[in-house]
Amino acid sequence: MSEVKVRALRKNYGNLEVLHGLDVDIADGDFVVLVGPSGCGKSTLLRMVAGLEGVTSGTIHIGERLVNNLPPAERDIAMVFQNYALYPHKTVRANMAFALRMRKMPKHEITARVDKAAEVLGLTPYLDRYPRALSGGQRQRVAMGRAIVRDPQVFLFDEPLSNLDAKLRVQMRTEIRELHQRLSTTTIYVTHDQIEAMTMADKIVVMQGGHIEQIGAPLDVYDRPVNTFVAGFIGSPAMNTVDAVIGEGGRTAWVGTAQFDLMPGQGLEEGRPIRLGVRPEHLVQADRGLAAEVTVIEPTGSETHVVLRHEGADMVMLLKERQHFTVGQTLSVSAAPEHLHLFDRESGQRIN
Repeated sequence: MSEVKVRALRKNYGNLEVLHGLDVDIADGDFVVLVGPSGCGKSTLLRMVAGLEGVTSGTIHIGERLVNNLPPAERDIAMVFQNYALYPHKTVRANMAFALRMRKMPKHEITARVDKAAEVLGLTPYLDRYPRALSGGQRQRVAMGRAIVRDPQVFLFDEPLSNLDAKLRVQMRTEIRELHQRLSTTTIYVTHDQIEAMTMADKIVVMQGGHIEQIGAPLDVYDRPVNTFVAGFIGSPAMNTVDAVIGEGGRTAWVGTAQFDLMPGQGLEEGRPIRLGVRPEHLVQADRGLAAEVTVIEPTGSETHVVLRHEGADMVMLLKERQHFTVGQTLSVSAAPEHLHLFDRESGQRIN
C-alpha cells in the first residue's frame, strides 16, 4: 500500500494541452474515483500514473518514489482494463499467474497466491477454464484476480464495468468495494458514471476539460458542489438550475414572479443576477411557488420523476410517494431555504 501524489501535472500532445497542471493527493488505502464526461482527461491521468503515458511536466510520486521516468513494470502498480485484456489461449489459472511467472517467482508461491485470489473472487471452480467459457462478470473477476496476486502498492481501474449489463454492473461495483475493504490497497478508479463514483468512492475527483473542478467525499460534493458544472454532473437526476435575481435585503431570490426565501445572513446584494439550484428530491409542490407545466412523467417503481417546463427550461421533481399527474398540467413548485444552492450567473461558481 502507498499514497499517490500528483503535482502540477501537465500533458501535451504536440501543441494540444489535455491536462492543465493537476494536483491530487491520494492517501494510503483510499479508494479514489476520477469521474467526468468523455474527453475530460481522467483516463489520461490514470495512464500517466501507470506509466503508459509520458509526463510533459509536473511530478508523480508513488510512496516516496518519484516515478515520472520509471517504466510500468517498476512502479509496483496493477491495472484492470475495460476490455479485460485476458490471454484467450491461457486458462484462468495461467492468466492469473502470468505476471508472477514473468517475475520468476517460485511455483509454490504462485500457486498459493492464485488459489487465495481465486477463493476471494469466487473463481476456484473456473481455474481450468478458458476465457471464452466465462461470462463477462467472470472475466472481469479474472482480470481483478490477475491484479490481486501481484500484491501491488496501487490498483488502477480504467472503466472496468463499461462492458457489463446494468444488473451485473451493480453487483460488480459492490464486489469491488468489498474487495477494497478487505485488501485496503490504494485504488484509483476511472468512470464516467457518477452513480459508480457516488457509491464506491472514499473521495471523488470531478474533472472537466483537463481541469479538476472539485475533490471531496461523495456526499460533500453532492451537498455543496463548487460550481454549476459539478452541480449538473453529480446527481441523478441532475440538479435543477434556473436564472434568478436577489430580492430586497438579500433575503429572497426571484425567478420571474416566483419568490424563494433564502437562508439569513448570506449578505447578497439586491438585484444581483444568480443561478438558483435545487435538487430534484427537494423540489415540492407549494401554494405560492414557481408555475411550471408537466411535460413528461417517468415512474420507476420506487419513485416518480416529473419533468416540468418553465419558460422553455426543464426541471425535474423527484417523488418517493406515488401521485397522479397528467401531461399539460400546471404545478406550483418551491423548495425550503436550506435546500437552495446559489451560483454566480457569469462564472458559475458557488456563492453561498
